[in-house]
Amino acid sequence: MLPGILLGLTVHEYCHALAASKLGDSTARDQGRITLNPIRHIDPIGFLLIIFVGFGWAKPVQFNPENLQNLRRDRAIIAAAGPLSNLVLGAIIALVLRAIIHFQLGVGEHTLTLIHFLYVGAFINFVLFVFNLLPIPPLDGSHIVFSGLNIKPEIEARIRPFGIPALVGLLIFQNITGVSILPIGGIANMLIGFFLPLS
Repeated sequence: MLPGILLGLTVHEYCHALAASKLGDSTARDQGRITLNPIRHIDPIGFLLIIFVGFGWAKPVQFNPENLQNLRRDRAIIAAAGPLSNLVLGAIIALVLRAIIHFQLGVGEHTLTLIHFLYVGAFINFVLFVFNLLPIPPLDGSHIVFSGLNIKPEIEARIRPFGIPALVGLLIFQNITGVSILPIGGIANMLIGFFLPLS
């Protein structure tokens, strides 16, 4: 799982930074975040929590709203760039895996290891795509929803502190009860099935 997590988080944050730069803000560029070097994006504590708890974070990409021409639109674009990059990356990995299976490129233990590695990599990126689109602060989906609904900053500031406790609570509830409230795994499996049909 480690390579898939590292790759997914790195590309995710890189695309946030790149989008902000393209929209006129140089904050992420000045901080050295427009790079595919995972060291620039990984938060050690957040990364360990992802591995052992299943919930964590990378270093958030910062931007200066004053440098954006259309804050409402550009904020949503910057937020969406990360999850969409995971969707594209997951699709690419799944299609490569599909080609390997379809054309039977090699046999043996090494090939099976590669297939498993690619499958896990695709699944992780689809999970990152779905998870980060949840409209719960501080996830990217909340920024998209707040921008789309044009929520006033003071109202957003009141909502934001409840985001992480609510998210952690929902994840713990799911793990204890087995009741799926957040459709993360289900949608990720649907995407795997779309790009990598078993039949």
